[in-house]
Amino acid sequence: MSGTYLGMPAFPRAAADATRDERLRANLTHATHTIRDKRARAVAELPDWARLRAAGAAIKDRTLRHLDHYLEQLERSVTAAGGQVHWAADAREANRIVTRLVRETGEREVVKVKSMATQEIGLNAALNAAGIRANETDLAELIVQLGDDLPSHILVPAIHRNRGEIRDIFRERMADWGRPAPEGLTDAPADLAEAARLHLRQKFLDAKVGISGANFMVAETGTLVVVESEGNGRMCLTLPETLISVVGIEKVVPTWQDLEVFLQLLPRSATAERMNPYTSMWTGTRDDDGPRTFHLVLLDNGRSDALADTVGRQALRCIRCSACLNVCPVYERAGGHAYGSAYPGPIGAILTPQLRGVASELDASLPYASSLCGACYEVCPVAIDIPEVLVHLRERVVQGGEVTVRGARTRLRPARGHAAERAAMRAARWALDHPGVLRAGQRAAARTRRFQPRRLPGPGKAWTDTREVPAVPAESFRDWWQRTRGGRSGR
Repeated sequence: MSGTYLGMPAFPRAAADATRDERLRANLTHATHTIRDKRARAVAELPDWARLRAAGAAIKDRTLRHLDHYLEQLERSVTAAGGQVHWAADAREANRIVTRLVRETGEREVVKVKSMATQEIGLNAALNAAGIRANETDLAELIVQLGDDLPSHILVPAIHRNRGEIRDIFRERMADWGRPAPEGLTDAPADLAEAARLHLRQKFLDAKVGISGANFMVAETGTLVVVESEGNGRMCLTLPETLISVVGIEKVVPTWQDLEVFLQLLPRSATAERMNPYTSMWTGTRDDDGPRTFHLVLLDNGRSDALADTVGRQALRCIRCSACLNVCPVYERAGGHAYGSAYPGPIGAILTPQLRGVASELDASLPYASSLCGACYEVCPVAIDIPEVLVHLRERVVQGGEVTVRGARTRLRPARGHAAERAAMRAARWALDHPGVLRAGQRAAARTRRFQPRRLPGPGKAWTDTREVPAVPAESFRDWWQRTRGGRSGR
């Protein structure tokens, strides 16, 4: 992906630090519980939610199976409508393309719609290195940018901040980026929103270049779609003379009829709304409306490699609603920064290792950032079986094996530090294949249970640092059955 999060420790160490931050945990608990309760009520209004969910998953799977066809159709449609299409194999190429396009306009400042893809590739840092200032216009992204921070949530990037912290950030940093915060700014939500509105208004009017992502791309017409709640996206998409959209290749849908399904699934699952306050759609360019020049940068950056994984590819169904984050007990306690990626939470734990690989300690640790409770799967509006993919990626980390990297089949070596785990699994497999050995082991464990520790030494220490070893029963189920029922007239 990008170097934005380089240097982050593995998830267990980052999470250990985050869980000790009482303010962070309070902010996250309040926000996630509020969002998920509202979502549950919004979803319950639709009697056909399960059918919509199944339809969304089916559309995504069909599109991914024929992704090459729909992307070529999209390119033809965008070009016919007056847009220009650029293909970016990775983050570096995408940043290079966008930087060149901005430089060709002669501008040194751009406005941005909230975009996960540009966060993924580290576009703001790349533009800054080229002497171009990127101004985030989404309220939460603005808070993150002014605070020299990183997003911690897909839908609400500043979820880890409370109102008092936001007020202080606005007071101290707004003047460095443009219009300063009003005198006597309070932490009332209306006052904070008004301060952001005043700060951004002139930037919208002055901007000649806008940069966006897209929630969906319709292949049959070349239409791009952005859904948002504040109106900043509408300003960025309509006022600038040049619009550059950076979009992951998995965001394409074949037809408008397919789009209709997702415009029901996304708002209810993300913001608990029946529909988004602002749904902006644009198709190429027009002389009398909107930008005069439109560029679409189609981003791969590991997505083709994920597509080659028959189990892991379901992560590419994701429509970035963030419902899985709001129900995840691990995310609620550790926060988003511990994941070291633009994509935190359960979806980040399966998407990031596929986009970036599992070579680093951080990326190899992400599939373990879960209790496998399954709540994420239950709320996913496109039925991504996140626990299944987590277990699949854990197997990849421990055992290695063949994967696709940049389109070529490559054999991964097993990760370091898992030798004891592999040995234990081999021993367990052998014991389960030999019933006599298994029965003898169970009896030995039962007879020595008084002497067994509640904390494990060596490699097992990390597991028992946060939980106790389950107590061994006085006898195995086999022995209990034989003693109580096994001799009853063969029944």
